Amino acid sequence: MCSDPLRPTRCEPHFALQAAAAREAGAQVALIDHDALLAGRADEAVRRVPRDIGAAWYRGWMIPAAAYADLETALAVRDVRLCTSALMYRTAHELPGWYGTFADATPPSAWTACAPYQPPRPAVLVGITAALPPGPGIVKDFVKSRKHDWDHACYLPDLADTTAVQHVVSRFVDLQEDALAGGIVLRAFEVFRQEVGEARVWWLDGEPVLTTAHPDTPDLRPQPALESIRPLVGTLGCRFVTTDLAQRADGTWRVMEVGDGQVSDLPAGTDPAALVGPLLAAPKSANAAGSGQPPL
Repeated sequence: MCSDPLRPTRCEPHFALQAAAAREAGAQVALIDHDALLAGRADEAVRRVPRDIGAAWYRGWMIPAAAYADLETALAVRDVRLCTSALMYRTAHELPGWYGTFADATPPSAWTACAPYQPPRPAVLVGITAALPPGPGIVKDFVKSRKHDWDHACYLPDLADTTAVQHVVSRFVDLQEDALAGGIVLRAFEVFRQEVGEARVWWLDGEPVLTTAHPDTPDLRPQPALESIRPLVGTLGCRFVTTDLAQRADGTWRVMEVGDGQVSDLPAGTDPAALVGPLLAAPKSANAAGSGQPPL
C-alpha cells in the first residue's frame, strides 16, 4: 500500500482502514513510496517492502501503466510477485486494453495516442469522429475524463463540428497537463438515468465479490443485473477489476468504465473487510490456489 508522504512508516490515511482490516485478518502490510515510483525511482519506492514475502496485491493511488511495470520489476528483485501482472494492469486500466472485450456493452469509442500538451491534429480528430455514430460525444484520455469540467473539457455537443471538437479536446489536453494518460479517446454520448446512479462492481477471478455505489454518488446504490457482464469480465482475463455500470434511458445497463481493482476507489462508508477479505482468501495465482494468504 502507499505510505504517507509526511510519515513514511505509516500507511497513506486514505487507505488506513483497509490496511487495518488486512492486519486484523492476519496479513502483512508493506508500504511503497508512490511519489518516488512516479518520479522513476522504483527501487527507492520499494525499499521498505520486506524481501521474500511472496505474492502481493497492491491497493493505493493510480499508477501509470509504465510505472506499474517498473514496480513489478523492482518487487521481483525482492522476490515479491504482484498478483496482478503489468500486462493485466494495463489491460484493465486503459480503455484501449478493455474496449474490444466490452465493445457491445459500452458506448462506441475511438482513440489515438498522443503525448501530454500535444493534442491531436484536426485531421486526426476527423478520422476518429468518422468511426463514431453521429451526434454528441465526450472526450477523455485512456484512463480518466474531466466530467467536472463538463462544458469546457468533456462534452462534445456535435461530433461533426470539427472546430468545436478541436477546441474542447485541446482544452482537455491543457487541463490534464503531464497527467494525460496514453492519448485521446472520443466516446459517443448516451443518455443515462441520473436518478439511479452508477454501481461499481468488484470482480475477482471472474466473479463479483462486491457491489458498491460509485464514489461520486455514494448515496445511490443501484444493484444491476450482471448476467451479461460476467462472461465479458471472464474473457478479459484480468484477476481483479472493477466495472462501473449505469442504466441507460431505455433500461439497459451499460459499462461506463473498466478499471484495475487495485487502484479503484472504495466508496466512503463501505466496510473495508468486504473487499480485503476476498483478496486475502484468493489463490496466489488465477490457476491454482496457493498455500497461505498473500500479503496485501
